[in-house]
Amino acid sequence: MWKALHQLAKPERLYQLCGKFVPWLAVLSAITLIAGCVWGFVYAPADYQQGQSYRIMYLHVPAAIWSMGIYGSMAVAAFIGLVWQMKMSDLAVAAMAPVGAVFTFIALVTGSAWGKPMWGTWWIWDARLTSELVLLFLYIGVIALYNAFDDRRLAGRAAGILVLVGVVNLPIIHYSVEWWNTLHQGSTNMQQTIDPSMRTPLRLTIIGFLLLFITLTLMRLRNLILLQERRRPWVLALANKGRSL
Repeated sequence: MWKALHQLAKPERLYQLCGKFVPWLAVLSAITLIAGCVWGFVYAPADYQQGQSYRIMYLHVPAAIWSMGIYGSMAVAAFIGLVWQMKMSDLAVAAMAPVGAVFTFIALVTGSAWGKPMWGTWWIWDARLTSELVLLFLYIGVIALYNAFDDRRLAGRAAGILVLVGVVNLPIIHYSVEWWNTLHQGSTNMQQTIDPSMRTPLRLTIIGFLLLFITLTLMRLRNLILLQERRRPWVLALANKGRSL
C-alpha cells in the first residue's frame, strides 16, 4: 500500500491525476449546489417557528461541517508529511488551507445572519461561535506560516505542526453545545427532526460543498506542484507544449 502511495505522490503523476478528476468534480459540484440551493431557497416550505430565515442553513450548515472536515483532512496530510516525509502531503495542506478558511468565514458570516433574527444580535461570544472563530485564525496561521519560509520543506513542517496542534479545537467546536450552556442550538438528527422536503436539499448542499472543496483543492494542488517543480524537465516540456498550441 505504501509503495502505491509513494508512486501516487510523484509530482508529475499526481498533477496528471488531479487534472483528470477536476472537470468531472467541478460539474458534479455545480449540479448538486444549484439543485440544493434552488430547492432549498425557492421550493422548500417555510419553517413553522423560524419562518423564512431558516433557509440560511443551506449555506451555513454545509460550510460549518466542512470547515471542520477540511481541517481534519489537513491534519491527516500533515501527519503523513511529518512522519513519512512525503512532500506532496505538505502541498496538500497548503492547497486545502485557503479553501477551509473561506468555508469557515462563510460559516461565521451566515451564522451571524442567522443569529440576528433568532438571538437579536449579530455576534455573541458563544462557545461554538468563538471556537469556530479560533478555527478561522488557525487556518490563517497555517497559510501565513507556510508562506513565511523560503525553504519549502521547513515551511511544510512548521505548518504541519501548527495543524496538528490545532486539532484539539475540533472536538471543542463539536461538543461545545453539550459542554457549555450556549445560545447556539444543539446538534440535530436530520433523519428525525427535519422534514424530508427540507432535509433533501440540505443533503444536496452538503454534498455540493464537499465536491466544491475537492475541486478547488485539486486545482490549487496542481498550481502548487507546477510552482514547486517549475525547473523540472516535465514542467518545462508542459510549458513549451502550451506555448505551441
